[in-house]
Amino acid sequence: MKRIHVVGTADTKGEELAYLASRIEAAGGHPLVVDVGTGRPSIAPDIAATEVAASGQEGTAEALASGDRGRAVAAMSAAFARFAAGRADIAGMVGIGGGGGTSIVTAGMRELPLGLPKLMVSTLASGDVAPYVGVADIMMMPSITDLAGLNRISRVVLDNAAAAIAAMAMRPHYKADGKPAIGLTMFGVTTACVTEIVDHLKGDYDCLVFHATGTGGRAMEKLAGSGLLEGIIDITTTEVCDLLFGGVLPAGSDRLDVIARTKLPYVGSVGALDMVNFWAPETIPEKYRGRTFYNHNSNVTLMRTIAQECHALGVWIGKKLNACEGQVRFLIPEKGVSALDVEGGAFWDPDADAALYAALEATLVQTPLRRIERLPLHINDPKFAAAAVEAFHDVKRR
Repeated sequence: MKRIHVVGTADTKGEELAYLASRIEAAGGHPLVVDVGTGRPSIAPDIAATEVAASGQEGTAEALASGDRGRAVAAMSAAFARFAAGRADIAGMVGIGGGGGTSIVTAGMRELPLGLPKLMVSTLASGDVAPYVGVADIMMMPSITDLAGLNRISRVVLDNAAAAIAAMAMRPHYKADGKPAIGLTMFGVTTACVTEIVDHLKGDYDCLVFHATGTGGRAMEKLAGSGLLEGIIDITTTEVCDLLFGGVLPAGSDRLDVIARTKLPYVGSVGALDMVNFWAPETIPEKYRGRTFYNHNSNVTLMRTIAQECHALGVWIGKKLNACEGQVRFLIPEKGVSALDVEGGAFWDPDADAALYAALEATLVQTPLRRIERLPLHINDPKFAAAAVEAFHDVKRR
């Protein structure tokens, strides 16, 4: 029977874990208490910390016994990630914790499949939770008070958490309609293109559009690596700009590696490679003062990439694509790469674009499987979208 895993450090949070499990049971759920603590538990968990630690790599036991809290937390985090990934009896997972507990529990949650309920009650939930959530669908709930014993506030929060995880775990699960899923990348300045592509393909494919904000690209590629996508139309590779030039929405250094690893049918382009993202103007590094900027809003400032940077982008992407042995088509829109990169627009710079295109063509080693194509169109021209659709049909047929 699948059960709701109730996870925390039973040496410091035993009372709260027991209470949370009891409230889940009262809500109709079936809890299983898992201890990920590094000390003696104050309650009897269903799964002991030693069992979790046994899932870790060599040296885990030594790290847990070292007395070094940071080392112990890192070791238990890695062990719990392996433990969670290997379980087939998880109906949902709810965790409680402060700094160490949140790090340990969410390491396991990130290994669980998309759609499996994941709820973390944490003292850190109202801050920057990106390191804990990553690209997983983890819901973070602020604990309000510290998790240091039960009180009138913590009981309310834990009651709500119990009701939420029980309801999510017991709900009927959504079933896909059977259409194959594909991933597409989009930014505001390439919306017209990607929307047109989706309109062409949505009858045959479940089109999953990812906002190219760093986490979007990573989420798409995680799904691809998990075998949940049957192809990718990567129109908007802008996250590479932020990776190379210090923007705030960067791709990971492993961007595009999953295409090489899986050999998924791939159509790519240069969408929004004309911009690096920063927050408000005062956050822009001093070395970029005097450059061409566009104020997207009061909190987001875009910087136009120059020819030297565009050359580096072309080389970086070309080298990544050279490792791909599946079907690859890469399309170049000669009349501009974004809504701002249009004649008379704020980022119109034919020389910078030319440097990008030349670097791509010089770096990408073309083969019968891997080809690059120039089109005398703007990226948001409906004809460019139609060409991308045709290219996708082509790579899927082969």
